[in-house]
Amino acid sequence: MPELKRAYSVLRQGAGPDDAVVALDYDQRLLRRKRLSTSGADVLVDLPEATSLDDGDALVLEGGGQVAVQAAPEPLIEVRAENLPRIAWHIGNRHAPCEILPDALRLRRDKVLARMLEQLGAEVREISAPFRPEGGAYGHGRTFGHDHAHFHGDETGHVDGHDHAHTHDHTHTHDHTHTHDHTHTHDHTHTHQHTHTHGAGDGQ
Repeated sequence: MPELKRAYSVLRQGAGPDDAVVALDYDQRLLRRKRLSTSGADVLVDLPEATSLDDGDALVLEGGGQVAVQAAPEPLIEVRAENLPRIAWHIGNRHAPCEILPDALRLRRDKVLARMLEQLGAEVREISAPFRPEGGAYGHGRTFGHDHAHFHGDETGHVDGHDHAHTHDHTHTHDHTHTHDHTHTHDHTHTHQHTHTHGAGDGQ
């Protein structure tokens, strides 16, 4: 059975040529607690919080050593256009992770998005390649629109080996118009006419 090592921290762009290597796609590179099989040993990753790993980062092992993180090839679309900044604006407006090359953009494969880009005049082709998107406004991390990543694991060392990505797009429109027009007319007229005739003998 492979030796199990633990990693509690990340060294940004710190991978060395002699490190053990793990290849992860874009979804797999967002993790907190997970067991990984590397080229050297099995590693239990146990980070303080959910962390987005970039190609070239390193997981620092307890007791010494590192595991280099590589971006694994995955299904992508490559986008080219004469007015590439305009295309990039439309992609950013949809909060889609995007890798920016000098003359092209790369996105995870999405038929709806690909069709929209073609309608905007872009040339779109399907490829398989490592995906290294921009990391957001603060360098590392991800831009989440309505995509939320949920991580499962407990503090006993058990890890289910799965990261679950859930996409929630719930639009609720509540338009309740209530009109209450209650007109109550109460006309209660009571007439009481009492005629009393009292004739009492006076002893005459």
